[in-house]
Amino acid sequence: MVWQFASRYFRAKKSTNAINIIAWVSVAAIAIGTGALIVILSVFNGFEGLVKSLYSSFYPAIRIAPASGKTLLLTPEQLEAIRRTPGVAAYSEVVEEKAVLRYGDEPTIAVLKGVDSSYNRVTDVKSNIVRGRFDIGDDVAYRAVLGLELEGALGVDVVHSLVPVTVYVPRRSVNAFVTPEDALNNGVLYPAGTFAIQQEFNSKYVITHIDFLRRLLELGPNEMSALEVAAAPGVNQNELKNRLQRQLGATYKVQTRYEQNQSLYAIMQTEKWAVYVILSFIMIIAAFNMIGSLYMLVIEKEKDITILKAMGARKSLIMRIFLTEGLIIAGIGTLLGFVLGGGFCLLQQYFGIIKLEGTSFLVDAYPVSMHLADFGLVLVTIVVIGLAASWYPARRAAVEAISLKAT
Repeated sequence: MVWQFASRYFRAKKSTNAINIIAWVSVAAIAIGTGALIVILSVFNGFEGLVKSLYSSFYPAIRIAPASGKTLLLTPEQLEAIRRTPGVAAYSEVVEEKAVLRYGDEPTIAVLKGVDSSYNRVTDVKSNIVRGRFDIGDDVAYRAVLGLELEGALGVDVVHSLVPVTVYVPRRSVNAFVTPEDALNNGVLYPAGTFAIQQEFNSKYVITHIDFLRRLLELGPNEMSALEVAAAPGVNQNELKNRLQRQLGATYKVQTRYEQNQSLYAIMQTEKWAVYVILSFIMIIAAFNMIGSLYMLVIEKEKDITILKAMGARKSLIMRIFLTEGLIIAGIGTLLGFVLGGGFCLLQQYFGIIKLEGTSFLVDAYPVSMHLADFGLVLVTIVVIGLAASWYPARRAAVEAISLKAT
């Protein structure tokens, strides 16, 4: 009965056209706000997915590092136990160290990452090679795969140049009275390829053979900076992390891909929620139209309210009728907003209507990704705002004094 009264009041012609106009203005405002929320949240999802895919190309699913210090030791027995751990697909030993690179006259500081032959089973750097090839060489000739920006900074031509890059790293143990030359170990790398993933990686990383770095840094054969682990498809990274942590003990730090980039993911989530809160406030402002529309409807239906009360209707029934009226307005606006927002997102996905300015982006148009959870969140938000906006007019109708006059 409540829905019948509310829907009848919404559809029926009012004595004043302004009531109908304000009601549909409220519907339009909610529809535009809802559509905007869906589009903005979907764009944030799209960028989040893009960034995660870029970082997942470089960062492993699980990273095992020393809890303190710069290097760790893993015996062949420990490595075999890790390989047999359920959920582990592959692992790669890595050594990382800052170094000075010289190619020509200008030195450049970079991060050298020494990897073994299993590295391409753990990360997806190989598929992001844009020039040359992924080749880290061997003990005959060690090679280097450089980031795109770093290649430009050094002035290296990885395709045609045969001139090596000279690498300088600090010696592990030096006497305080040695010359600068004696304080450094050096070696040469032959550029073989260039990768392009993300500027943070492209501008500072050089990937080479792990034996090259172990020799320069005077490390042992089982010594490394970290062990990078690939998870089998469908394996929960947190569960795999907990398994490895229990197996290795507290002297090792085991991190998931999220934990390796926790600050980045936290910033993306904070930005998304901040935009959601701002747009929700805009929706609250738009809901004032609904308050005006319902308040005018209460005045319009004073006689109906009086008759209902005279027939024994309780205040709670009257209040529910006008609360439902508000939900109808909010519901129609939400449905239209879902259609508008969802339709725009689909067009953007398939046709890239709005392009990204500039030429340095990996995608041409704004990425969008619609999540069902976002639709649910927006629906709950609109319902709450609709009920809040309807409460005062509904209460006003409920406390309306009975005034029946004989004619």
